[in-house]
Amino acid sequence: MSQTDFVASIKDSELQEGKFRAVRIKGKPILLLRVGSQVFAVSNYCPHMGCALQGGNLSGYVLMCGCHGWKFDIRSGEHLDNPLTKLTCYPCKVENGKIYVEVKREW
Repeated sequence: MSQTDFVASIKDSELQEGKFRAVRIKGKPILLLRVGSQVFAVSNYCPHMGCALQGGNLSGYVLMCGCHGWKFDIRSGEHLDNPLTKLTCYPCKVENGKIYVEVKREW
């Protein structure tokens, strides 16, 4: 059985346009990113060799791993050269000045 929960992370004002911020929610390393008014959350580790994506670059909706240059669309998590390789994406919402991330809880 599993349950989903939205968990408060950081203040909305702490995540600026075109920037990202590493957080840990329920033990999961997650990278929060803002493009325009949208907030996205993806796994903070590249599936290639486990490098932390917080060391990479964000250009529009494309996040590039700083270790080996793998590029991912933060809207879907898909690797741009191989759509079968994906980052885990987490739904987000902004309420009362905070960013909330939906994380599945395993029982």
